[in-house]
Order: sequence, then C-alpha cells, then structure tokens
Amino acid sequence: MKHAAKLAVTLFLAGFSLFAQTKSALDKPTLEAYLRYSELWIPQVTVKIDDPKPSTVVKDYFDVWVHLSYNGQMKDEMYYVSKDGANVLRGMAFNIAKSPFQADLDLLKEEQQPSFGAGDKAVVNLIVFGDFQCPVCQKEETELRKNLPDAFGDKVRVYFNDFPLTTIHPWAMKASIVGRCMYHEGQAAFWDYHDWIYSSQDQLTLENLDAKVQEWAKTKSMDAGKLKACTEDKAAAAEVDRSIAMGRSLSVAATPTLYINGRKLEGALEWTLLSQLLQLEIDHQAQVAKEPVASAAKPADDSCCTVQIPTLGGKK
Repeated sequence: MKHAAKLAVTLFLAGFSLFAQTKSALDKPTLEAYLRYSELWIPQVTVKIDDPKPSTVVKDYFDVWVHLSYNGQMKDEMYYVSKDGANVLRGMAFNIAKSPFQADLDLLKEEQQPSFGAGDKAVVNLIVFGDFQCPVCQKEETELRKNLPDAFGDKVRVYFNDFPLTTIHPWAMKASIVGRCMYHEGQAAFWDYHDWIYSSQDQLTLENLDAKVQEWAKTKSMDAGKLKACTEDKAAAAEVDRSIAMGRSLSVAATPTLYINGRKLEGALEWTLLSQLLQLEIDHQAQVAKEPVASAAKPADDSCCTVQIPTLGGKK
C-alpha cells in the first residue's frame, strides 16, 4: 500500500509539473497525468488517448476518447476538452433538439443481429449486450423471453449483441462464436440456441462446451461437420469482435447492458421495473411532441458481470 501511494504521489507531481509547463489538456501526456490524478487510476492501468475531434454536442470543445486497460480488461471514457486546452468536461452532453440519447443511438447498430418481437415498425428497440456465461444475463434473458412477446409483442423489438467478458468468463467467447453460426442458420436456430445455453449454463465448462453443443445440435438435426467448420472459421469470431467493439465504443462495462431507444441501463432489472420503463418509452413515443422525456434511475449492477478499472480510492 505504501509503495502504491508513493507511486501515485510521484506520478501526480510529475503530471503537475508537466501540466504547469504546457497548460494544455490537448497535450496527451498532460491530459493523462491530470486524469490519472483526478480519477485515481492506479499506475498499473494503461491509458491510451485518441486524437481530439470537434465535438458535435459541445460547442468550442473537442471529443476525446480515453481507453483504459488493466489485466486484460478494457473500458472507454469520453471527455470534452476545450479548444484552448484549458478545460476538461466529463459527463453527458445534450442537444435539446435531439434525443438525450442521440450519441449512443448513433453508435448502436441493429443490422445483422438476432432479434425477436415486433417487426420493423416497432416503436421501441430494446438492444441487449449479453454474455452467455453471465448468470445475471441468464436471469434477464429468461424474463425477456418469457414475458415480452405477450406484453409488448406488437411494439417492442429485442436485439441481442455479444459482449463476452473473457477475463472472467472463460467459455463465453466460444459460446458467442457458436451463437453467430446459429444465427446464420436463421433467427429460429439462434433463439433455440440462446434459450438452451442459458438454461444449461451451470452444466457447461470450457472443457465440455464443444461436446455439449454437438449433443444439443444432434437433437436439432443439425449438420455436425458444418457447425464445427463454422465455429473454427475466423469469420464468426470477427462478427463477435465487431459486436464487442460496438459495446466498447458505447462504454459498455457490464452485462447485461440494455438500451431502450438509446437509454442505457446496466445490470439485470426485475420484469416489473423493466416493463414500466418499456411502457414509459411507448407512451413517450406516442406523445413525443407534447411531453418531455422522463428520466429513469440507473439500477444497481452485479459485480459478477462488471469490468472494473481499479483506482487508489477503490471501486468507483
């Protein structure tokens, strides 16, 4: 602890000295040193800062993405830096003429993703980032599959995006690759697999996953050779990687993470609460010209399916 504290103090003094010399957050080393101190990122956290880009939401500011990595885990944060490099903002920025969730809506893609529920004219898109080994996801997905079609079948469409947390769930990536192969067989094949793997979650390991999948595939009269070839093809893995990249661009750090027409919700929600939030969005869409968007409290997350970047001050 004393060693870590000494490193932090040394890092701060070096960063402060550098800041005093340059006085510009547009200088990447200066910004990194300043953020390390203000956010209490421990020295072992690797920081990569993107080049600044003119912000579309904060006038006279740049958008600057900061990418953190620690022990195989990754997290992305957005900061707004003034054009003169003197000020740094962190938080959500809104354009009152657009959805408060427009920035995330611009990044969310539904194309080529498994989905169920209402058709293309759904008034609400519920996008889920899930991990097949995550027990919290299992609970959320079971609730969705059981309740949503009858409750909101003509208004809500659900999309599933892979976001395996590979540092804590060893077979999640492989399970996602199999899921992509199933998706290419059709929506029904994917959802059959989706429901089976979540229901079988406590029986699966990295060592037995392949055999268990093959056993299940036989019950569905699938071509075992074709399935094996697909799972070994890099194309399926690349599709999972694209889904992960989309999640990271949205700063997804926990599973499940849900987006209700762009509204981000982390962690599993009881169906009673989730159905209320869905109905709230349906009602809003029906009266979008008359009523402001109501806010929703962010639910607590479950630590078993959350990426944590450690700080000297502990959990943030």
